[in-house]
Amino acid sequence: MNSNFRNRRTQQNRTPKLKFLVALCFIALLHSCKSSQDISSNESTADPQVVPADYQYPEDETFKVLSWNVEHFVDAYDDPYIDASRENDPTPEMENKLAYLAEALKNADADIIVLQEFESTKFLREIAKDHLTGMGYEFFASAPSDGWYMNVVLMSKFPLGILYAYGNVTTPVVDYKNDEGLSETQNNLNTRMWSIEVFPSKDYDFILTGLHLKAGRGERNESMRLGQINFLKDQFSRFVDRNASQDLLIAGDLNSTLGSQEIKTLKRGNTEGNSFFDPLPEEVLTHPSDQPSRRLDYILFNGNMQDEYIPGTAKVPELLEDEKMQAVSDHLPIVIQFKKSNR
Repeated sequence: MNSNFRNRRTQQNRTPKLKFLVALCFIALLHSCKSSQDISSNESTADPQVVPADYQYPEDETFKVLSWNVEHFVDAYDDPYIDASRENDPTPEMENKLAYLAEALKNADADIIVLQEFESTKFLREIAKDHLTGMGYEFFASAPSDGWYMNVVLMSKFPLGILYAYGNVTTPVVDYKNDEGLSETQNNLNTRMWSIEVFPSKDYDFILTGLHLKAGRGERNESMRLGQINFLKDQFSRFVDRNASQDLLIAGDLNSTLGSQEIKTLKRGNTEGNSFFDPLPEEVLTHPSDQPSRRLDYILFNGNMQDEYIPGTAKVPELLEDEKMQAVSDHLPIVIQFKKSNR
């Protein structure tokens, strides 16, 4: 048998096998395409809220937010990984502070509470369990520092979604040169900034940003806050780029006075989505609590959230007698109320 004949026989034998393999590949490709379409379809119709099976949304059509710097609020236990005298050995007055804070939170009955200078959500959960029973505080969040005790914590009656933590972010000290003529950066304080999705109803959500910006007066501290704020503005633009109608709320101790460059920068924007508004009258001051002479504490909402704001509800509430308020903190709290939009 010559070689040409053998080659033709071999090719003929291979032809059915090749056709079979091609057919299998085609079937597999069709199945893959169908699966991808099914997955895409499922994702597009999925509910972005994941809530506990037994959770029932409150029927109220409005909700209240409270923000308060509660000044070195620590539990009775020493964290061995944190070396700070206030945390290592809390003062005896902490027992009174805890009782007064619990009383104030009961009186406020806010749906969402943002506390600054608070040690941990573990401690906050314990307070809710022991002192705020039946009030509906089921959800807690924070992005705590590994090496410091003054954190920003959240307690909510509403389900929470994705938490955006900024502790790993390094921010510049804007337009500042040290004594050696060098620029500076920092990331020690950015654990005190985070954003989180909040779901007040099945049909409405917003993103809340809790803050405790760098403290102190002077050029370096102001420039450090500007670095933090510039980063946050970029992050807010990311949220709005993803969803042009996204409601955004900022709550916390900004350590910036009314009319400061920091506040102007935070409020300034070129769209409704990234512009922020301060609903409190300028005469409302929050620090120090015994004789307020300046505003350091804010709740700001973006232009998208203006329709949800209930005019006149942003204020410093009278939650306790003056003596108790001053015992809790050198800051006064702020509250604000919104409608649950379903647009």
